Amino acid sequence: VLLMGESGVGKEVFARGIHEAHSGAAGGGRPLVAINCGSFARELLSSELFGYAEGAFTGARRGGMKGKIEAADGGTLFLDEIGEMPLELQPHFLRVLEEGEVCRLGETQPRRVKFRLVAATHRDLREEVRAGRFRLDLFYRIAVTTIHLPPLRERREDIPLLARHLLQRLAHENGLPVADIAPQVLEVLQRQDWPGNIREL
Repeated sequence: VLLMGESGVGKEVFARGIHEAHSGAAGGGRPLVAINCGSFARELLSSELFGYAEGAFTGARRGGMKGKIEAADGGTLFLDEIGEMPLELQPHFLRVLEEGEVCRLGETQPRRVKFRLVAATHRDLREEVRAGRFRLDLFYRIAVTTIHLPPLRERREDIPLLARHLLQRLAHENGLPVADIAPQVLEVLQRQDWPGNIREL
């Protein structure tokens, strides 16, 4: 599943919902492993995704490390901002999807993996393909089902529901009684454009 939408529209929350819908309540004990492809340098993203063997590089952890792909075995791998994945890593990830196998860096023996992939991006991946920054074959592999999550300004009717949910969560986290939101406050909230979407709200 490929989730598309502006930053802050709730793509990770939506991914969690997909995971729970297919794995049972609270994920049914199956892992949901999330990684933001834009928050790591190329070399670090490679080791985070694929893992590595002991001695694979200077500073490699003793005993090696299981990567996020391997950690998601039996569950869901959520790749946020997949459009930020470096071009040279994309064929390796495509191979994982096609073969159902992952090789840790520094190893030659592949390990079998089976996971559900939910990817998300704020970029237009078709444009990224045209610009030569994203592989067409990987795009077709990850975009089997594409869901566009509209920005909050296009679904203002959701604002009261979201605001009350967020207020309840904050009250619960801080041990405070839950108050309702005055109608005039909700009107003000609904008039805002919320460029940062739900995150800003």
